[in-house]
Amino acid sequence: MDIHPGPRAHRVLVVDDEKPLAEMVATYLERAGYQVTTAHTGLEALQAAHALGPDVIVLDLGLPGMDGLEVCRQLRTYSECYVVILTARGQEEDKLAGLATGADDYLTKPFSVRELVARVQAVLRRPRTTVDGPEPARVFEDLVVDLVAHEVRAQDAAVALTRTEFDLLAALTARPRQALSRRQLINVVWDPAWVEDERIVDVHIGNMRRKLNEDPNRYIETVRGVGYRMAHR
Repeated sequence: MDIHPGPRAHRVLVVDDEKPLAEMVATYLERAGYQVTTAHTGLEALQAAHALGPDVIVLDLGLPGMDGLEVCRQLRTYSECYVVILTARGQEEDKLAGLATGADDYLTKPFSVRELVARVQAVLRRPRTTVDGPEPARVFEDLVVDLVAHEVRAQDAAVALTRTEFDLLAALTARPRQALSRRQLINVVWDPAWVEDERIVDVHIGNMRRKLNEDPNRYIETVRGVGYRMAHR
């Protein structure tokens, strides 16, 4: 495991078993001003994530032994950091599986290193759903979304959402009776310049629904041909 010091607070962990590729990515990220750590196995990745608390993890799914999906699954038991997964071209199932285990974004190999750096910059630019004043919690039946505490409770039980899932829920609850399209949600939660598959929204909504243990449309309604909105308060 090699640690590359950098001048800025944002920390990025790059995980790829191809050491030359990991080092090249690390070099470009360092030039962009990030503090970068590289790891080359799943176990190294989890150890580094525990020790360093990175802001972003760039995670190749095709790792030997413990693959990237299992790394992401274990990582989500204790970390909210952004995860950008790397998948081989044409492996649609791997991409969807990675998103389903809690990844926030993806990039398909082969990729431009500059594009990868831009993706890292984009996730770190996402506006965090925080408020300046004491906004009351948003309540939908027995679902409570507290932006001040950054907490979600459903049926009186705490629900552990990823940052992306929380931001999606915050966007929906901000305009509860408005049906928001996938594109509108991407503009708010990801980036207006994001041009990949808009079904990434569906995957994260599906993850959130499972965590909320909701019956269909109990909290989040699917609006056919449009997108999603919150159910009645």
